[in-house]
Amino acid sequence: MSGITSEYRGVRKRKWGKWVSEIREPGKKTRIWLGSFETAQMAAAAYDSAAFHFRGHAAKLNFPELIEHFPKPASSSPEDIRLAAQQAAITVQNTNSMASSSHGHGAPVTVGLSPTEIQAINDFPMDSPHMWTTHEDINYTYEMSDYQEMDDCLWDYSSTNSF
Repeated sequence: MSGITSEYRGVRKRKWGKWVSEIREPGKKTRIWLGSFETAQMAAAAYDSAAFHFRGHAAKLNFPELIEHFPKPASSSPEDIRLAAQQAAITVQNTNSMASSSHGHGAPVTVGLSPTEIQAINDFPMDSPHMWTTHEDINYTYEMSDYQEMDDCLWDYSSTNSF
């Protein structure tokens, strides 16, 4: 592995400043690329997510206190492991930005949402991996009857001058 080593397990820094993480698959010589990240902590969280998936509570983790908050891979496929690892990195990024935005007080940030907004979030979870992978059940064909009459055009051609 090339790059500068980190204080975190499974993390190294590229020459150009990005932090990267990968993990060896148990019993194999292959590695799963977990991603390239802005901070060492994000890369470490990605590693933790994958390590916990493969090794369970026997895993040596960078952030053992956070592992229960990290998403779990849907399967053992490299794609699912990478997706969960990247979501774990985002979790750490969001945690760090919330801590810095509270100006060192450590107080949680409260966001007021109406019951309608909460219901809308629950009804349409855009962060679900299934939202981005399967679209067979969506009908993308439309007919002109699906639209309003075309008389309400944005451009008024009646006042154009001919040159």
